Amino acid sequence: MEIPVPRIPLGDWIEVILDWLLATLGGFFTVIRNFLEDLYELLLWVLMTPEWWVITIVLAGLGWWLRSWQLALGTVIGFVLIVGVNQWENAMSTLSLVTIATLIAVIIAIPLGILGAKSYTASKILRPIMDFMQTMPPMVYLIPALVIFRVGVVPGMVATVIFAMAPGVRFTELGIRGVDPEVVEAGKAFGSTPGRILRQIQLPLAMPTIMAGVNQVIMLSLSMVVIAGMVGAGGLGGEVVASLNRINAGLGFESGLAVVILAMYLDRLTSIQAKT
Repeated sequence: MEIPVPRIPLGDWIEVILDWLLATLGGFFTVIRNFLEDLYELLLWVLMTPEWWVITIVLAGLGWWLRSWQLALGTVIGFVLIVGVNQWENAMSTLSLVTIATLIAVIIAIPLGILGAKSYTASKILRPIMDFMQTMPPMVYLIPALVIFRVGVVPGMVATVIFAMAPGVRFTELGIRGVDPEVVEAGKAFGSTPGRILRQIQLPLAMPTIMAGVNQVIMLSLSMVVIAGMVGAGGLGGEVVASLNRINAGLGFESGLAVVILAMYLDRLTSIQAKT
């Protein structure tokens, strides 16, 4: 005998919550949308106003300074290739979106990671939330983001932040917990305050692990560009979506290759390795 299971109206509850949020905090969401759009437009203007070769030299010089001449050379070759396939403007649009999303995710993730490292209760609360954020299909984030922020670059940015933030929290907590307790005890013995121990002992020693988390945040942000393109974010993601709609393999390969070049540059720039 089949036992009937009553339907749980979870979806209806979510819609009620979204309607309440829009009715109560609609003005606040408009302010956030305008702020993020202005920030995006400003960064895009900075990247698009100079000639492409100026930005290429600046980014290659940054790679040489932080890493190696090999990265600088690879950056020049890769960005010339992006220009050659006529994807420079789209690449800079994607770079702007990824940069802002990464900054927001890191600003939120590192304090949460520190909180989790300092409090086991906070860690137990954060862990299932991070699991949920990482395992929920990214497309699902776009639905409430579209409802709240409407079509454009902002819902793609918000969904990217939510999806990419978890590694930053996890790696920050892991890095601080991994600091030698004897070093921390030595700081306490010399009369250092908890804040000073965090700033001058724990964070510097945990920085390689934290940077590994930042690197993962960037990579996950780039993996979201195509999904962001589905909601009007434009850039390389928009080109990939357009190639899919038109069954245009050439356009899809060119825009996909530009994403790969950006990913390789940002990965090498933020990876933990010795400068050569």
